[in-house]
Amino acid sequence: MAGGGLRPTRQRLSLAALLVGDGNNRHVTAESLHDSSRASDEKVSLATVYNTLRAFCEAGLMREVTVDGSKSYFDTRIDDHPHFFWEDSGELTDAPADELEICRLPDAPDGTEIGQVDVVIRLRRS
Repeated sequence: MAGGGLRPTRQRLSLAALLVGDGNNRHVTAESLHDSSRASDEKVSLATVYNTLRAFCEAGLMREVTVDGSKSYFDTRIDDHPHFFWEDSGELTDAPADELEICRLPDAPDGTEIGQVDVVIRLRRS
C-alpha cells in the first residue's frame, strides 16, 4: 500500500487481505467485499469499502470495470485484459487475452487521448 501512496490504515489492510491475501486475482463489487468483511473479524462500513476501493484504483492497485453503465466491479489484476460478464449470475471473470484481437481504434477527438480500452464480453447460456 505504501507503494501506492496510501496510508495503511487497519481497515485498508483488512480489505487488502481479503482482496489479495491468498495471491489470487479477484473481481468484486463493493457489496460483495463488504459481505466478506462482515463475515471476518473486521467490521467495515459499506461507505469505507467504497472509499477504499476508489483509493486503491486511484493509486493504481486495482482497476474498475463498469458493466451496463451502473454496476462496478473492482479487479485486482491491473494489466490490460478482456472480461466475460455472465448475465445469468452477474459474475465477471477474466477472458483469454491471447484470443482477443483489436485491429483498429477510432481516433480520439482533438485535445484527448485514449486512456484505456475495456472489453467486456456478455455471455448468455444457450
